[in-house]
Amino acid sequence: MIFDEFPLAEAEGVLLAHSLRTPARRFKKGRRLDAADLAILAAAGVAKVSGARLEADEVDEVRAAAEIAALLVAADPLLEARSTPTGRCNLHAAARALVVVEPALVDRLNSVDEGITVATLPQHTAVRSGQVVATVKIIPFGVRRASIEACRQIVAAAGPLAAAAASTLSATAAPPLSAAAAPPLKLAPFRSCRAALIMSAHPGMSDNILETTLAATRHRLAVIGARLALVLRCAHEHGAIEAMLRQARAAGCDLVLVSGATIAKDRRDIAPAALVAAGGTVEHFGMPTEPGNMLVLGRIEDVPVILLPGCGRSRRLNGLDWVLQRLLAGLPVGREQIVRMGVGGLIRNPILAAGAPLDETDAAAAGDEHDADEPAGAPAAESPAAEGPRVAALVLAAGRSTRMGAENKLLLPVDGVPMVLRAVMAARASRACALTVVLGHEAGAVEAALAGSGAGFARNPDPAQGMSSSLRVGITALADEIDAVVVLLGDMPRITAAHVDRLIEAFDPAQPAIIVPEHQGRRGNPVLWPRAFFAEMCALTGDQGARGLLERYPERVVRVAVDDEAIFIDVDRPADLAAVHGA
Repeated sequence: MIFDEFPLAEAEGVLLAHSLRTPARRFKKGRRLDAADLAILAAAGVAKVSGARLEADEVDEVRAAAEIAALLVAADPLLEARSTPTGRCNLHAAARALVVVEPALVDRLNSVDEGITVATLPQHTAVRSGQVVATVKIIPFGVRRASIEACRQIVAAAGPLAAAAASTLSATAAPPLSAAAAPPLKLAPFRSCRAALIMSAHPGMSDNILETTLAATRHRLAVIGARLALVLRCAHEHGAIEAMLRQARAAGCDLVLVSGATIAKDRRDIAPAALVAAGGTVEHFGMPTEPGNMLVLGRIEDVPVILLPGCGRSRRLNGLDWVLQRLLAGLPVGREQIVRMGVGGLIRNPILAAGAPLDETDAAAAGDEHDADEPAGAPAAESPAAEGPRVAALVLAAGRSTRMGAENKLLLPVDGVPMVLRAVMAARASRACALTVVLGHEAGAVEAALAGSGAGFARNPDPAQGMSSSLRVGITALADEIDAVVVLLGDMPRITAAHVDRLIEAFDPAQPAIIVPEHQGRRGNPVLWPRAFFAEMCALTGDQGARGLLERYPERVVRVAVDDEAIFIDVDRPADLAAVHGA
């Protein structure tokens, strides 16, 4: 590149080094001067201009920045490049995600040529769609083609390995990405998540504390695209917390958060001990972040369980956010990762990740863990429910259980949770807008088993008439504004919220169809029924339920595939229950 002061007679094609203003017009820096420009400058009395003339093997700044940005974008479809006319190209996120940077590779890119710079957000920054995550800036007016090719080789060397590494990511067992296996920059998108919040309380504990915790948790999850699907409250006692953990697991939640009335101080404290009793493990106690020191990370099978630190009641950014963000982005989170969070772990940024607004009334709750049991400030307003079809859930629990023997099968535990309560928890954690349970045989005992579940009840006065009578009672109890209902059977213990939501997601009120789950071509339960069929359902008789309507209206049936056999598993006899326990 030739950089100099050029006489106007030699300045055609020169890139202007600095902006110039004449009576006729303003010339911005970086403009490539043509003959008409030179005439205007001459008329204004300008004799020389400072600028640069590129040589044959050089690429101008705008094109060079765009080419290098394109190398980074090619490694990840969630990155979008947007050029500017000043030798800069910004990379924007196309979705809510976590930034994953390979520092060694970014350093190598920045070492190729002093005229090429790549800057990114810090490692594991949470970003929203449209946010700038990195920028490529060319310092001079151009760089040599060989420098761009060197950048291309650095990115290409990581490309094939990066794709293989990305395909193995999981929340439970993902190998840490190495510099040789990942691209310089990648976005790990936040995955959909159905979360449960368990809040334990002491007698006399302020409702304001619980409501503040609920609002902060709902907000914290919403920022990263997760949904708080199930809220359970109980006494701060070992057995009560264990029972709630089992219920959240039965509902099919992907993540369980526990906010204790007091913060756990030891692995043998109430909440960690309850986690172990529920079949879980404590993977790591504490973390090197402040706020957030007292977080406990555990797991029940493949479901992460987090015992919240005191600052979990605040919406201020803290160590809890770091753990949640990595979990929902599919990055590994365990002891190995947590113990490495100390550098930068003294968190003093008051703004939640992804630019979420901060409620300043949370300030008092963001301090020392030992003072966080009584956060100040009123609870934040909850977000309004998303618009969509109003689909209710109806759990049939009136049957006489004659084939099970003397015991009522609906009250028998499966993995520590009464069978009927499992169905109710699945419905509660789903996107159903209302929940009704039809009682009949041993109604008092069944209702007692569902105490505190949040379900509404309707009583079938004559369950001996069969399932059709329970359907009639349940349909009649539905509110007038309900568009459809998912009918669940109380004796299907492996149905979760994911099965219910699969049906709801497939329902279109503009073209109301009967939505039926199937696995390997075989139809199962539960079934979603549009309002158009309510009248005929109420007219049914016998113990076959609405099966006849499926056969009468095959053209109105839409089948949706599910990936397990839970839609077939019901319990009628002792052998069925034994098979469920043995599965």
